[in-house]
Amino acid sequence: MNKTAKEALSKVPEVTLLFWIIKIAATTLGETGGDAVSMSMNLGYLMGTVIFAIIFIVAVAAQIKADRFHPFLYWTTIIATTTVGTTLADFADRSLGVGYAGGTAILSTLLIVSLFAWYRTMGTVSVSSVNTPKAEMFYWVTIMFSQTLGTALGDWTADTAGLGYTGGAMVFSGLLAIVVGLYFFTSVSRTILFWLAFVLTRPLGAVVGDYLDKPVDMGGLALSRYTASAVLLGFIVVCLLAFKQKASSKSH
Repeated sequence: MNKTAKEALSKVPEVTLLFWIIKIAATTLGETGGDAVSMSMNLGYLMGTVIFAIIFIVAVAAQIKADRFHPFLYWTTIIATTTVGTTLADFADRSLGVGYAGGTAILSTLLIVSLFAWYRTMGTVSVSSVNTPKAEMFYWVTIMFSQTLGTALGDWTADTAGLGYTGGAMVFSGLLAIVVGLYFFTSVSRTILFWLAFVLTRPLGAVVGDYLDKPVDMGGLALSRYTASAVLLGFIVVCLLAFKQKASSKSH
């Protein structure tokens, strides 16, 4: 199979700097957007989770049905996973009383199990292999767990660990910098590094989103969740219109 044919089969974008910029913006949007629905609209975490879960299911179904990579559809699905991850993690942590540490532990286990099941079934967890319905189902379930874990981990770091939003952002930025260093200066598996970076960008987005919209007395900027969400969404749209994304054609 030539390169063009292989790219046509891939349903996920090539992992470039643009990918990570949009990913961080999308995860931050997930935090502000999830909070806007559950808190600003006073719908609560459970109703917010139901709403975003429906959007997530519809988006994943459309993504799986598509015959090739569509940037707007892909990133709509990513945003859906991060918004449902926000409200689901908040529901488990706060409404069910699991707590940030408990939620982080449970979701870490679910993420590891998902990756393990995916690997045992498909033989790889590389994103370039996401070109069949079965692989896509594993991919999106794994992403949903990673996004939900990121919310719980970000909240645990900022609140329970007492680092605050800026402190949490510095921690996760530092961890991402280490992953980048491993990518450029070591031979560590690119697939492992991809998933480490993918998971770490979610809590980074969570603490940045909280910093934008939480009250000043809690260490935030008290910006409107609606305004912050609109600006982040606009930024993502501009990136997708200004820069062409190609389907992934190599292992990550």
